[in-house]
Amino acid sequence: MDDEVRDSGNADVRSSYWLDACEDDDYFVDLGANTTVVPESYSQQVSNDPCFFDGSEPSKKRRVWDRTSGRKRRRGPDDTEMDVRVRDQVRRRERYNSCSWKDREFREAKGFWERDKTTNELIFQVGSWESCRNRKEKLNNEKINKGDEDLEENKVDEPKEKLPEEQARQYQLDVLEQAKSRNTIAFLETGAGKTLIAVLLIKSISVELQKQNKKLLAVFLVPKVPLVYQQAEVIRERTGYQVGHYCGEMGQDFWDARRWQREFESKQVLVMTAQILLNILRHSIVKMEAINLLILDECHHAVKKHPYSLVMSEFYHTTPKEKRPSVFGMTASPVNLKGVSSQVDCAVKIRNLESKLDSVVCTIKDRKELEKHVPMPSEVVVEYDKASSLWSLHEKIKLMEQTVEEAARSSSRRSKWQFMGARDAGAKEELRQVYGVSERTESDGAANLIQKLRAINYALGELGQWCAYKVAHAFLTALQNDERANYQLDIKFQESYLITVVSLLQCNLSEGAISENNATGSDMDDASVNGNVPDELEEGELTTSHIVSGGEHVDVIIGAAVADGKVTPKVQSLIKILLKYQHTEDFRAIIFVERVVAALVLPKVFMELPSLSFVKSASLIGHNNSQEMRTSQMQDTIARFRDGRVTVLVATSVAEEGLDIRQCNVVIRFDLAKTVLAYIQSRGRARKPGSDYILMVERENLSHVAFLKNARNSEETLRKEAIERTDISHLKDTCGINSGEAVDGTMYQVKSTGAVVSLNSAVGLVHFYCSQLPSDRYSILHPEFTIKRHETPGGPMEYSCELQLPCNAPFEKLEGPPCKSMRLAQQAVCLAACKKLHEMGAFTDMLLPDKGIGAETDKVEQNDEGDPLPGTARHREFYPEGVADILQGEWILSGKGCEESKIFNLYMYSVKCENAGFSKDLLLNQVSEFAIVFGAELDAEVLSMSMDLFIARAVITKASLVYEGLTEIRETQLTLLKSFHVRLMSIVLDVDVEPSSTPWDTAKAYLFVPLSGGKSTDPVHLIDWALIDKVNKTDAWSNPLQRARPDVYLGTNERTLGGDRREYGFAKLRHGMANEQKSHPTYGIRGAVAQFDVVKASGLAPHRDASRVPSLVDLTNGKLMMADSCIMVEDLGGKIVTAAHSGKRFYVDSVRFDMTAENSFPRKEGYLGPLEYSSYAEYYKQKYGVELIYRQQPLIRARGVSYCKNLLSPRFEHSDVSMIGHDGVSEETPEKTYYVFLPPELCFVHSLPGSLVRGAQRLPSIMRRIESMLLAVQLKDIINYPVPASKILEALTAASCQETFCYERAELLGDAYLKWVVSRFLFLKYPQKHEGQLTRMRQQMVSNMVLYRYALNKGLQSYIQADRFAPSRWASPGVLPVFDEDTKDADSSFFYEEIDSDERLSRKIHDTDGYEDVEMEDGELESDSSSYRVLSGKTLADVVEALIGVYYVEGGKYAANHLMRWIGIDIDFDLKEIKYSVKPSTVPENILRSIDFDSLEGSLNCKFSDRGLLVEAITHASRPSSGVSCYQRLEFVGDAVLDHLITRYLFFTYTDLPPGRLTDLRAAAVNNENFARVAVKHNLHTHLRHGSSALEKQIRDFVKEVQNELSKPGFNSFGLGDCKAPKVLGDIFESIAGAIFLDSGCVTASVWKVFQPLLNPMVTPETLPMHPVRELQERCQQQAEGLEYKATRSGNLAIVEVYVDGVQVGVAHNPQKKMAQKLAARNALVALKEKESAEAKESGEADGKEKNGSQSFTRQTLNDICLRRNWPMPIYQCIHEGGPAHAKRFTFAVRVNTSDRGWTDECIGDPMPSVKKAKDSAAVLLLELLNKWYT
Repeated sequence: MDDEVRDSGNADVRSSYWLDACEDDDYFVDLGANTTVVPESYSQQVSNDPCFFDGSEPSKKRRVWDRTSGRKRRRGPDDTEMDVRVRDQVRRRERYNSCSWKDREFREAKGFWERDKTTNELIFQVGSWESCRNRKEKLNNEKINKGDEDLEENKVDEPKEKLPEEQARQYQLDVLEQAKSRNTIAFLETGAGKTLIAVLLIKSISVELQKQNKKLLAVFLVPKVPLVYQQAEVIRERTGYQVGHYCGEMGQDFWDARRWQREFESKQVLVMTAQILLNILRHSIVKMEAINLLILDECHHAVKKHPYSLVMSEFYHTTPKEKRPSVFGMTASPVNLKGVSSQVDCAVKIRNLESKLDSVVCTIKDRKELEKHVPMPSEVVVEYDKASSLWSLHEKIKLMEQTVEEAARSSSRRSKWQFMGARDAGAKEELRQVYGVSERTESDGAANLIQKLRAINYALGELGQWCAYKVAHAFLTALQNDERANYQLDIKFQESYLITVVSLLQCNLSEGAISENNATGSDMDDASVNGNVPDELEEGELTTSHIVSGGEHVDVIIGAAVADGKVTPKVQSLIKILLKYQHTEDFRAIIFVERVVAALVLPKVFMELPSLSFVKSASLIGHNNSQEMRTSQMQDTIARFRDGRVTVLVATSVAEEGLDIRQCNVVIRFDLAKTVLAYIQSRGRARKPGSDYILMVERENLSHVAFLKNARNSEETLRKEAIERTDISHLKDTCGINSGEAVDGTMYQVKSTGAVVSLNSAVGLVHFYCSQLPSDRYSILHPEFTIKRHETPGGPMEYSCELQLPCNAPFEKLEGPPCKSMRLAQQAVCLAACKKLHEMGAFTDMLLPDKGIGAETDKVEQNDEGDPLPGTARHREFYPEGVADILQGEWILSGKGCEESKIFNLYMYSVKCENAGFSKDLLLNQVSEFAIVFGAELDAEVLSMSMDLFIARAVITKASLVYEGLTEIRETQLTLLKSFHVRLMSIVLDVDVEPSSTPWDTAKAYLFVPLSGGKSTDPVHLIDWALIDKVNKTDAWSNPLQRARPDVYLGTNERTLGGDRREYGFAKLRHGMANEQKSHPTYGIRGAVAQFDVVKASGLAPHRDASRVPSLVDLTNGKLMMADSCIMVEDLGGKIVTAAHSGKRFYVDSVRFDMTAENSFPRKEGYLGPLEYSSYAEYYKQKYGVELIYRQQPLIRARGVSYCKNLLSPRFEHSDVSMIGHDGVSEETPEKTYYVFLPPELCFVHSLPGSLVRGAQRLPSIMRRIESMLLAVQLKDIINYPVPASKILEALTAASCQETFCYERAELLGDAYLKWVVSRFLFLKYPQKHEGQLTRMRQQMVSNMVLYRYALNKGLQSYIQADRFAPSRWASPGVLPVFDEDTKDADSSFFYEEIDSDERLSRKIHDTDGYEDVEMEDGELESDSSSYRVLSGKTLADVVEALIGVYYVEGGKYAANHLMRWIGIDIDFDLKEIKYSVKPSTVPENILRSIDFDSLEGSLNCKFSDRGLLVEAITHASRPSSGVSCYQRLEFVGDAVLDHLITRYLFFTYTDLPPGRLTDLRAAAVNNENFARVAVKHNLHTHLRHGSSALEKQIRDFVKEVQNELSKPGFNSFGLGDCKAPKVLGDIFESIAGAIFLDSGCVTASVWKVFQPLLNPMVTPETLPMHPVRELQERCQQQAEGLEYKATRSGNLAIVEVYVDGVQVGVAHNPQKKMAQKLAARNALVALKEKESAEAKESGEADGKEKNGSQSFTRQTLNDICLRRNWPMPIYQCIHEGGPAHAKRFTFAVRVNTSDRGWTDECIGDPMPSVKKAKDSAAVLLLELLNKWYT
């Protein structure tokens, strides 16, 4: 058979390994089968997902949430089921639209303001922004598209046509009735509606199964890929069932049983190519009995070794009859051969098909009804002359073929096509898919080039020289654009020959003839053309009305071309046929050709002929050839033909079967069909009534005439036989089919699963196994076969086959049994190999290559439903917060009675604080001392702990516990202590609770007590009982303003003490004001203040009636009139006062006798407001409505009481300026303290001294650390290994806590140690497993998902500290946290009940899980929401690694191994326990002699005792085996040992380095690029054993680059050089480490002794370079700039462009895309830095600072103006959000309701990369507008 690749187009041979023909086509194309199928359930889910709503819908959806009351509410099922992602989306959207309830009013504006892009002026536009934007876009599009109008005029923009609802015809119903009762083959014409019968049958069987409560599983098989998509779509449309479609390009070969099981469960009908069903049946993934209905489209293929035939013989007929599925076959001809010789011959063939399919043929007896519905095209035969032979050109090309073959034979390496044979080479399609870019030699290129030369020769003979030139030129262009051209020898080899061929064939059609005829064609006589027609046409001639004047000039050009041999008469004839249809309405033609080359070149011919401009042509070819088409391309071409964008389709046999294109009205057989079936099928493509079927026949070619006669006769015989059925019972053995009884030795079955491999599938399975072995692009791993002849005297010749597997397979050679043929010998040895591979564990019980345990979880972040997988960062769950057992105590519930006799023995620990640093702030030292009493004695490690409290910028307090002794407390004293504790902590934490009714929890039993400062041996006497009595007995607690949360009482919800929460009150106020409610006077930037009338009405302050004013206070007596009492001045020092007009609290600094309320009110610097106050009295009168009575009293100078802060986090590292309130209240700054001046008559004196509150504010932070430490001690005791608890606490503390320590450093070390220990275990335990299996097994043992499960099993979630400490959410005994939405809003008249849904959603996850709105009994513990927190799965996994790291640091490998055993990592840690043996290597002597061991061992400075290990370590997989394994296994263990050793070295060397920097150091030291450079530096690359010239070249280039790098002074790239290293060099560096490890008896110290000198100089923090891509990303994030990379490919170069905020700032090109990206980022950074320095020079530094400052506070400036003018806050609206995820653009509008002019128009900013910048851009415009209005 000719070696030219014909287009089988059939079947799904693309990625299925089980090809039995197994051609080895050397032209591999990387298809990267990444097709993703989105299940229908997912698309439904998406459509209902709130985060996918847009426009008006989300506001409706949110309105439901917005309207709910601010009170606590019951959690419904919707709350718990709401996806976290939806919450995030809604929260983000709400944040942008902070006033979404104002939407309607916001959009009512009649115009908007924006900045003109050319003049930079503020301009007003009429209408809405959206309509203006759409107008502009439309104009732009019109400009762009104007030139394309002609091209696109026929493009149809309508949605995909809906299939019309077809009514079943009578003959269809007749066939259906038979199919319901028995297995049937429907023999009907193409277009007769066989698919509809199948659909009706599916529905019918489904209904029957539903009655039995069973689910339908129907499998619809098709022979070709395009039909998969077509038939699946039809069934979906007609049934509405869940239909899955599957073809090889979707990568099902790599699916596991679970994945298929999900498909079977979720789908009712599965449409697939037959090969896929055969595969999954063979691997027992599905059983034949599980299928209810088996439909075979084009079932005539069920012959010989076709997958249809094998499915039936291997599985259907071997299934018990009662369990078999129903079978329905569909065909237009039950005989798939050249024809039938007689009626009996026909009967035998039909009977054989019936037996194979266990069915009966059914056809229509009365053809009248069929002819009524199925239009038959008129058949036309067109003759053409025989082509003249271009003998000399043919000979030259044939001579070149021989030369190429000779060159290939003399090549250094045997090629696959030689030693495997042209036909028996195995599964080429898988190799093509998996190894698209692979190592090739000249001989590999030769095999491919010979195919191309034959294709060119075919084109020369059949189509002419011009077409052959086009073909050769196309081949050459494709080669030159191949990205492998730089380094693959096979491409260079081919290129040189193709250049010669192109120059040999180069020619053009006569340009002169074209121009001449364009001018004169219209004057020519039509008759000259018409005269030729009768001679060329036979039966069914085309009428002369088809002949048009447009075609005359073609005759001249083509006529001349035919005479020269440039075009054959056959092509000339085809062009004439097409011209006859020039004016045919809705012309749609398919031209069938035999060879792919003709299908590709004919459209080029049509394109170059002006007269055929009405033709829009395209090619349609199948998969089984080197010039293949992807399925997506095929689908696209068919769709374009369907809708008219393509009018002529030049197709191979792939379009013959089943394609339903109803618009097709002409079918031309350019090459006659080879079989009767093809003749019938291709005719059936002409679906339109009145169509033509044109057969092109060579004049006087007898074989063509004979075929046509035979085809017509055979068709008639088939119809007759199907109806009449000849009796053939007298013939014997006509219906013998494979009964399924396997002959011994022809198959191997796994009993446990039923999976089977037979002689038919064994060769493909072995090939697939090899393709799955670890490999790189320099080596294609494949089996090698050596055939041996066995001659026996007098007997037949026998053959045996020796199989050699790649060097990383479990065994290398296997001898097969003697067989009768070479083919059988190859199959037999492969079957034996499959059996052996299964027994050795290389195959699973499904007979699929074993990828290691749990391979399906590789690098998957989410499951099929889109939910994050456990162990990933996105997987988050609620967990209860742990409390140490030692804190439990029933005694905390006591204290309600007054029994003096009842004694409690409690342990008292005083809190000692020592300040380090200096501050001018005297209050820092005026702090009361406290002690904590516990029910049990604390561990000594807790007492030895010292904690840093960051109380001020320059002051750190060292706090620790000191044991004061065991103390006896009477119950009456306990009552007092509890009451004091609650009073104190309620003020500190700002939680309004009563001591008598607050709930107590026995899980936290301890109390804070004040100390008197004296000394005593009895700890009871150290307690300040006098203070406790005073605080408990004061009447002040009855005043709501003196208790916690005075702001709630006043209705302001402003935070005072304990305000470490979001300030909801301010947001609430803004809602109220924006909603046209009575505006509140405001106090500072922090929130709203109630009118003084509230205080007056409450009776909390005495009557302020002037007539009742007592005589002026006698100031000489030193008394001050306060809000509710008179007090001596000296008694006021150190006190706290509460301001009656605001509810704020202040520390009294001093009484200013030099200032009274009559003093002038100071004008604040920069204050531009309209109000001026002449005095303090006027200020209070105007702003708060308070008429001061005692105006002559001195003012109190005071400073604000700050809320309780988290003192465990360093707070002052980056903050420079604190927010300053309008009344001067601020947080302290290093320069000065801010004070306020208050009239005494507006102040209540608080009962708690200032020093007491300041001391108590430290207690939550101290106690948080103690609680954490107690948990660490408890965990230490459980693990039972002596390690400091403080180190365990470090391993339990996440970086998100923002404390001075976290687990990240330890996690880095633990990760490397865990990887190393597991790698060592697997390597030694499983000597048969290859590197890929070992890697996957390790992944399964150390993946985050596994570690996460270990952590859960051990309850680690309760010990982890993962949140930044917030005192407001901390639960103190008796004082549980309260959240603002839970408070009972008494004064709801002040505000709308509506709370921003953003707030509710953001809190739901933290606070309200499990909260129920129920009445609580006194003392009953409410379901404590604060004790739940959210942890990500990755955090739990990280903590496991950190614990391993900590134990390794503190106790070495024994401690770490103890921890791993405890956590559940089930491996043998001790090498003695691992039953392993490192066998001495047996390396052939000739190989040992070829290696320069002295040089290699000299470079390493190490002598090997087993040199075989060293040989293995330097042997690449591309090297022919010769009994030496490749380095992959050694690389696996060497990678882990180096990672561990280098990480350990860096960890212990840089003990003070932050975790992030340590991670960067490790990444720079442990990476392939760095290792490769070290290997080159020490000349290790010169010893590499490989067999790849491409690799050799790449190493040479890399070495040159490295030498250039090293020549630069002081340059050390640590893997960030400009040249990407071949991975092989890094690999051998690691594999040598593995070899040393084994050679030294598994001692890691030996490895480090060799490798530390090699790695010097090691990377240090000073020499650590930052990757340009990361540096640019971090820079853009800091500047809030949008960063985008655009990658394109030109030939073999990748071009990467960098855009920042839409502007190109860098570009680079390199053969490797990643390297191009790195270089482009580096160029961008240089350009940005140059631009910044240039701008700085132009504007000057000062101006630049001023400009930046004003920009960043734009919105703040606008807010200040609104506050000063008593306007509501501005309203921002996100009106557009677009762009890809990595380069989003936001456009915001803003408007404000002014008190005098009403609403401003919208001001719309520019599109910006961040929300902040977009809001600022809009705010700038509004400020300009306000400036215009008010100046």
